[in-house]
Amino acid sequence: MHLLPLPALADNYIWLLHDGAGNAIVVDPGDAHVVEQALAAHRLRLRAILLTHHHPDHAGGMPALRERHAVPVYAPVDERIEQPVITVSDGEHIALDELDLQFEVLALPGHTLSHIAFVGAGLLFCGDTLFSLGCGRLFEGTPAQMLASLDRLAQLPADTLVCAGHEYTQANARFAQTIEPDNANLSKRAAEVGILRELRQPTLPVKMASERASNPFLRIDTEALMAWARQHGCSGDRVARFAALRLAKDNFRE
Repeated sequence: MHLLPLPALADNYIWLLHDGAGNAIVVDPGDAHVVEQALAAHRLRLRAILLTHHHPDHAGGMPALRERHAVPVYAPVDERIEQPVITVSDGEHIALDELDLQFEVLALPGHTLSHIAFVGAGLLFCGDTLFSLGCGRLFEGTPAQMLASLDRLAQLPADTLVCAGHEYTQANARFAQTIEPDNANLSKRAAEVGILRELRQPTLPVKMASERASNPFLRIDTEALMAWARQHGCSGDRVARFAALRLAKDNFRE
């Protein structure tokens, strides 16, 4: 399998996965033109579209692609997504026979209430739930829901490749280093990210092991995060720590 992050819009990635026989799927196509260019350049046939949530920067290109290629669209149960689609829910499996692939669907409420992810072939397509060194904003869900979703992702195998929906890593690193300035793994990742961005290269995908070691939103139960929370007047439970951390990120100004 060949995995390509296609830059789109301001800072999105549309994920294109294809085999050696010219079959391809796309995840979260916010811009149909970007996908069409990639399909033509690599001489690929689109076989399916996967959507993690309804936001236009992830789903806006889907109708045009579906009309042109007549492929199935797998999406969460959400009336805001243009029909027809094949709705999928937590625990279901999607079989993409042309590519000999199977994905499990994970429900991940938080960024939106209907947000889902697709896990399979060692890949995690997680939309706007988990970013490298960060997580999505809570537009619809609660801190408890988002933390539970992140906890669930953190339990995936260490070598799972995180395929997030945005190139936010460098900005996330700057915030994360204010939370854990002594985290050597974070410092190493931040330096790596700086080099990649200077070369205009993607910082994704990234292994889950790296995220568990360096992403503060996956490290709520570490002593470093508990100490940070106490210093900022948060003496509550892990959900309160997460909420305080997300609020700090929302208000962070470099």
